[in-house]
Amino acid sequence: MPEQPHDPELAIAGTGMGGPMDLATSEAETLDRSPGGPDGTGPQDRPRSLWSDAWRDLRRNPVFIISALVILFLVVISIWPSLIASGNPLKCDLSKAQEGSQPGHPFGYDGQGCDVYTRTVYGARTSVTVGVLATLGVAVLGSVLGGLAGFFSGAWDSVLSRITDIFFAIPVVLGGLVLLSVVTSNTVWPVIGFMVLLGWPQISRIARGSVITAKQNDYVQAARALGASNSRLLLRHIAPNAIAPVIVVATIALGTYISLEATLSYLGVGLKPPTVSWGIDISAASTYVRNAPHALLWPSGALAITVLAFIMLGDAVRDALDPKLR
Repeated sequence: MPEQPHDPELAIAGTGMGGPMDLATSEAETLDRSPGGPDGTGPQDRPRSLWSDAWRDLRRNPVFIISALVILFLVVISIWPSLIASGNPLKCDLSKAQEGSQPGHPFGYDGQGCDVYTRTVYGARTSVTVGVLATLGVAVLGSVLGGLAGFFSGAWDSVLSRITDIFFAIPVVLGGLVLLSVVTSNTVWPVIGFMVLLGWPQISRIARGSVITAKQNDYVQAARALGASNSRLLLRHIAPNAIAPVIVVATIALGTYISLEATLSYLGVGLKPPTVSWGIDISAASTYVRNAPHALLWPSGALAITVLAFIMLGDAVRDALDPKLR
């Protein structure tokens, strides 16, 4: 039998009803490809992870955008304060003490004749540095201790829980007054160390509960049955799925640590001169607030905006990472 000529413009396919169906060449080529979607009608989308879903929600959240822009601005001026303040925060002129706004000095002068604007800008560096380093230390120490307690349980969990209860019983401000009053260093490290010492129990409790929940999932049990080591279970399977609550709490706590640094400096046991800090400036300006309220207003306002920005960022991250709020 002679071979039938092939028509490239037309493809013939049998239908389920037994009749012919004409398909254009492009449609026939499409059918030749393996279907990608679950119904065979189109390419299948890659499944999104918790982090990709969270990032998608955060990009659409105006609270996150506003708070992130404020924090980005604070980070930039903390690294390069000379971008918007060309003066020296330690250069003072007693003849201009407590004077108000002047050309080139929009925030006026404090009780020592220092430019309030310059000191407010440079004070962001100290406050943000203390907050970020204290949060990192608390998050790392608390996550490690709490994660190990939640994973191994038993005696380790019991001992750590009792130690955590002891630290929870120590009032933060009172503990700072007692511990930091004997420190003579003018650096930020004693304050950061104190915050890490009293701040890790909160993160530890969060990490412990999150790890206990994550290790009961089926994929962890399957990995354990296949012979995965404890380190692999923790680092590969449990930690990526248990870190979200820690990130949320740490983000909100960052603003709290900035406020705590200002409180301790205000009480005279935190940072000390010549360090430039919002807490130090607020403490100094409170003694002459009636004569020069501007010296108290601007550092207090900067502190309030910073703390509010980090709290708003933490709330936005929590809403994005919590599946119950979707």
